[in-house]
Amino acid sequence: MRNTSISFKLNLCFFIIILLSNTIALRGQNIAVYKKFKNQAFRLVDNTNVAKFIIDNQDYEGVHIAAENLRNDIERVSAVKPEYDQVIKNGGNVIIGTLGKSKYLEELIIADKINLDSIENKWEAYTIQQIDGNLVIAGSDKRGTIYGIYTLSELIGVSPWYWWADVPVEQSNKLYITANNVINPGPKVQYRGIFINDEAPALSGWVGEKFGSFNHQFYEHVFELILRLKGNYLWPAMWGRAFYDDDPLNPKLADTYGVVIGTSHHEPLMRAHSEWGKYGNGPWNYTTNAKTLRKFWGEGIKRMGTNESIVTIGMRGDGDEPMTEGTAIELLETVVKDQRKIIQDITRKPAEETPQIWALYKEVQDYYDQGMRVPDDVTLLLADDNWGNIRKLPDPKDFTRTGGYGIYYHFDYVGGPRNYKWLNTTQIARVYEQMSLAYAYNAKKIWIVNVGDIKPMEFPISFFLDYAWDPENFNLSNLESYTINWVKKQFGNAHAVEVAALMQSYSTMVSRRKPELLGPETWSLNHFNEANRVLKEYKNLELQATAIEKKLSKSYKSAFYQLVLYPIKALANLNRLYIATAKNRQFANQGRNTTNDYANKVSELFEMDQTLTDTYHSLNNSKWNHFMDQTHIGYTSWQEPKKNIQPLTEKIEIPQKGNLGIAIEGTDDYFPKVSTLKLLPFDDNHQTQKVELFNTGLDQREFRIENLPDWLLVDTSRGSFNQEHTIEIKLNPIKLPLESTSAMFKIGSNGKAAKIEVNYILKDDQLFSNREYNGIIAIPSDNFQENVGWEEIAHLGRQNSALRPEHKFSEHINYDNTKLVYQMYTGQELQGTITFYVSPTLDFKNQGGLVFKYQIDNGPIKHVNIHKDTKDDWGTSVSNNATRVQASIHLSQGAHSLKIIGEDPGIVLQQILIQSNENLQESYLVPNAANLIEE
Repeated sequence: MRNTSISFKLNLCFFIIILLSNTIALRGQNIAVYKKFKNQAFRLVDNTNVAKFIIDNQDYEGVHIAAENLRNDIERVSAVKPEYDQVIKNGGNVIIGTLGKSKYLEELIIADKINLDSIENKWEAYTIQQIDGNLVIAGSDKRGTIYGIYTLSELIGVSPWYWWADVPVEQSNKLYITANNVINPGPKVQYRGIFINDEAPALSGWVGEKFGSFNHQFYEHVFELILRLKGNYLWPAMWGRAFYDDDPLNPKLADTYGVVIGTSHHEPLMRAHSEWGKYGNGPWNYTTNAKTLRKFWGEGIKRMGTNESIVTIGMRGDGDEPMTEGTAIELLETVVKDQRKIIQDITRKPAEETPQIWALYKEVQDYYDQGMRVPDDVTLLLADDNWGNIRKLPDPKDFTRTGGYGIYYHFDYVGGPRNYKWLNTTQIARVYEQMSLAYAYNAKKIWIVNVGDIKPMEFPISFFLDYAWDPENFNLSNLESYTINWVKKQFGNAHAVEVAALMQSYSTMVSRRKPELLGPETWSLNHFNEANRVLKEYKNLELQATAIEKKLSKSYKSAFYQLVLYPIKALANLNRLYIATAKNRQFANQGRNTTNDYANKVSELFEMDQTLTDTYHSLNNSKWNHFMDQTHIGYTSWQEPKKNIQPLTEKIEIPQKGNLGIAIEGTDDYFPKVSTLKLLPFDDNHQTQKVELFNTGLDQREFRIENLPDWLLVDTSRGSFNQEHTIEIKLNPIKLPLESTSAMFKIGSNGKAAKIEVNYILKDDQLFSNREYNGIIAIPSDNFQENVGWEEIAHLGRQNSALRPEHKFSEHINYDNTKLVYQMYTGQELQGTITFYVSPTLDFKNQGGLVFKYQIDNGPIKHVNIHKDTKDDWGTSVSNNATRVQASIHLSQGAHSLKIIGEDPGIVLQQILIQSNENLQESYLVPNAANLIEE
């Protein structure tokens, strides 16, 4: 159990690391790189030796490309570039080869120097071994060898993001390697890739400026990145782009590099959607134009040739739209049957020998649920809801399907309830939570993720592909350590702990609500001090990030700005912008003389947004110009505005002589709108409150406090101010009442005064962290008394962590093995609502909703369906990144227990809120249980 408040602090469990000043180790494998000589180590580079590279000329060209990149990487680190050789002499050689393609490996096998049975006939497996003073990198196939090569690149300190994020390389003129029969048996997910999508205006503007078009020169960088990240699959850019048609060298180069090419969920038979407008004739309608469509698709398969590909089959409407309403399943089955005949006729081999997918995206899943089927060899590509929540997972009874299942996931989306394209808003903990379910349910043939423009999704792309390689190697412990290990690869060890904490805090804060969904109305100005708390959190995060940036050497500053500082600064600025707008509008209504100041502040913050963007675009001689062109301010519908639009503000005429205004926490009322204001209750845990005085005129205002009870103290009882003045009121520790009591005092000016009602609640001696205050009990999910069978996933959800059942199948979950117990206490009888805040998980079992149970004390056990027992529709849930599941509750005064009992997997419990009907206070976030008012 722990405090879930967002703050820049170190979680010792998360940040236990070993800083290796002279070694770089690959976790879980018996290989390390040293910068000081160690006995038995292979000398890659030192003062007396530079290893020679030996590779068979007959090996794959993609392997030769990767080997050349490794030579360049060694030069980046050591300033020395190894040379090639053709003969294995004594030692000191890096021998690179693919089984069946390397005479050098054959010689070693025949001489009984190496045994490669462990990788033979495996998919993308590799081994790295020291043999007779040589370092051998051997792969089971082309990509296996390539992955072995790039493993060494990363070990010597070259990040996969060295080009795409300008990650610098730490210099060393000495590199020594120990490799004790390192064997990587290959990936657990066969095809792992990214989808470049929604690529305007950012990526398209950048590509146009730097490469002229989406040609092979651009894609070379994409292919290399994918392979360095141990991915193997790409859906190319498709907004007005056509991978095959834009540059005939694109597919040839992909096949040479070793990247499998597919087309998106609505682009059948290797034809880009944009090609229909260029080469098609007539409507995109199989009922009326089947012959033309078959010819169009057939040309796509001809053009594909023998390039390694996965062919999308099926059909959606023109432009990624649904098919005509009422489209018959029989017609779609005919489409698939005809498409497979095209594949078979053109490839001259059985259709099942060409890898194919059918994407169950949006309404296409409905056709599947209604009974539509495709041949068993076709991979069923299941999809999320475009917001990171998987819609459907395989029925365990169908696990034996030969084509298997895959997942199409999203880090970026254009569509309702809002586009989200500007910043990275993905929590890797959410990816882990959803994709671990996918893996458990046997969706492991293909994992592909929509990454938008590639940048700024660097961190979640790394995680997605790393996780896809071996989901079984990830658990909650190394999930937490993943961020710090990733940071070390980009920025070294010196500040890895601090930078990782920044990234985790940013991830939690941005996940509360995507930037495009933020507005002046998001954060409450009057309840739980929410808006000011948000400002404080962002200020602290930004200060920490700026402080670290100043400590970094110059070489790291560009990468740090791209990967860490810009997202934090830009998001902090956007929240300031909207909160300043909200204050301007509220203050205008109240007549405050600071109203116009906030209007000016909104303009300054709007300009600052552009300044931050300009700084990003100026990095490295404008290398990344246009990448932050995505508009993000001024949405009025799901679609983006054509340009950022400054929020509307109000300016008022301020009189010379104004009045005294008073505002307090917990109410929208203010003086002089109402004559009596009521402070929130004082008790032992809430000993301090603040009253805000404001001036509605230009002249200075005086104030005076009268009749203050002796059990309260104020920092100032009288005085004057020009704009705003905060009075701090706190309990007097030597005059505390012996029982609960009420009082009234006044705050006035020039004969006019507001009555302020105050209450003191005498607490009993019972100790409960989940304790009622002012009709509210706020319970973080991890503040439990007992936990059986629920696993805590740190940094998941809107406020730092969440819990889910350990078991992945309903039949394994019962009362005894999946139960949470919370203790709570209310000082008054409470009639109200209990709200369970759960992640917006979908009914992936297609059973009518996911269910859990709860019990108050020894009362009846009640079932809760998170998809039925909520007023939130899907758009509200994904916008809020939480579904509010509600029920009525009645608690007598005193101690109570709340049990939560599992029934279905996929329930992700973030928070619990119990609120009296008499004290409803609206806010976006659940208030912090430890402190429901500002201290």
